[in-house]
Amino acid sequence: MQTNTIGFALVGCGVVGRKRAAALPGATLLYTCDLETSKAADLARAHPGSQAITDYAVALRDPAVSAVIVSTLNAALAPVSLAAVRAGKHVLAEKPGALTATELRQVQSAATSSGVRVRLGYNHRFHPALQKAHELVDAGAVGPLLFVRGRYGHGGRKGYDREWRADPKLSGGGELIDQGVHLIDLAGWFLGDFTTVDGHCATYFWDMPVDDNAFLSLRTAAGQTAWLQVSCTEWKNLFSLEIYGRNGKIAIEGLGGSYGPERLIYYKMLPQMGPPEMTVWEFPSGDSSWTAETAAFIDDIRLGREPSPGLRAGIRILEIVEKIYGKKKAEKR
Repeated sequence: MQTNTIGFALVGCGVVGRKRAAALPGATLLYTCDLETSKAADLARAHPGSQAITDYAVALRDPAVSAVIVSTLNAALAPVSLAAVRAGKHVLAEKPGALTATELRQVQSAATSSGVRVRLGYNHRFHPALQKAHELVDAGAVGPLLFVRGRYGHGGRKGYDREWRADPKLSGGGELIDQGVHLIDLAGWFLGDFTTVDGHCATYFWDMPVDDNAFLSLRTAAGQTAWLQVSCTEWKNLFSLEIYGRNGKIAIEGLGGSYGPERLIYYKMLPQMGPPEMTVWEFPSGDSSWTAETAAFIDDIRLGREPSPGLRAGIRILEIVEKIYGKKKAEKR
């Protein structure tokens, strides 16, 4: 696929911003923007042809810019995305896209008026094990789906409770809105819309005003359940997603790196039942999810298709998050 006719600007040059930039051919990245001049300049030097700026409005005024990648702190995601879509730019915004569903609805309204595409950066869908799992489910390998069980967590680091993710004004919440939204998105990708939302969040260990653990029970109208836990008291980084059907099960473990080798195990139920037949896929190569997601975003633009996940899915995810956070607030009263 060729991308040289699409000019990109990237807003937010931190860890995620650098990953986003690396997923683009250097010649297409026209601007790198960050409030810290050095971050923008360092990234621009790594991508010849890019101009470092500290005011994203400069990029939005440039007709050569067709699309904007927003990889800022959570609090700035919606304001930058809103300005970009009002300027007629397509947007790839890092998850969760906003602090609240209300903010994301404003982006949705503006995007509809401008006729631009907005994709939310739920890159976990593009991990090869998750892609293979969805392929197996679509092929009927496990039969009608019954439920999903997911766990996702890390152990933080010294001083974690003093970083921006521990400040609700910047993050919108704790572990639920950080890693939890990935699990909610993946569960919905397999099971569909959730009509019943239950669960709770808590702060067990870290000295911060946001949650370090969350536990969710989500159900579809047909009664399929997603049982999810996210934690930043996991101590050893962990990712586990199990998808259960009437005829089998899929288990995904690891995301590579500190989360351990990424692999998928397919358990096929035999006619006589008993121990299932097992097939294992391992994915030892590096994380290609960022590149695959960017390619999907470019196809959204070229084909004029609705991104998936897009704003509708992102709004529903944040509605679920807000319901759990609302329960916590109510319990404190």
